[in-house]
Amino acid sequence: MTSRLAPAWRTTAWLNTPEPLTLERLRGKVILLHAFQMLCPGCVARGIPQAQRVAELFAGAPLAVVGLHTVFEHHEAMKLESLRAFLHEYRVKFPVGVDEPGEGGDPIPRTMSAYAMRGTPTTVLIDAQGRLRRQLFGVHDDLLLGAELQTLLLEAQAGPVSGVHQPAPQVLPAAACDDSGCAAPSR
Repeated sequence: MTSRLAPAWRTTAWLNTPEPLTLERLRGKVILLHAFQMLCPGCVARGIPQAQRVAELFAGAPLAVVGLHTVFEHHEAMKLESLRAFLHEYRVKFPVGVDEPGEGGDPIPRTMSAYAMRGTPTTVLIDAQGRLRRQLFGVHDDLLLGAELQTLLLEAQAGPVSGVHQPAPQVLPAAACDDSGCAAPSR
């Protein structure tokens, strides 16, 4: 995992949220940024469903799942109204920002360029202090993503790292298990 500050998002519109989201507004939360295109087969089949599962499974955690519709091809087919219909049909509930078009006719959108994304889907993990911790092009393994998210959530719970070793989270005694079930340990 890396640890430089994540670049600001450059967006033109936001869907599924009453106001635009920024890294500053989300400070204190772990962020899973899912960059996608609605006509990308890997995004539709694997990336978006994965982001939806994360949003549902981590609903009570200090974690924000944010989509970034970053269009670098088929620009005319992927306008805002098409995206709005797509999100409705696929029942995408997490906030989605529309990446700002590239400067001077550049087909690569601005946030995609700032993060040096290679394509879609791209999974970006940002820690609670706003640092870019992981970026992966392609489909991210569910188990690995869950482990990475839990690591970042535990770090967020422990507080900001300032060069001082943070104590490990408390480990409870093992449960007592037999063929009839497992009893929770007493504290």
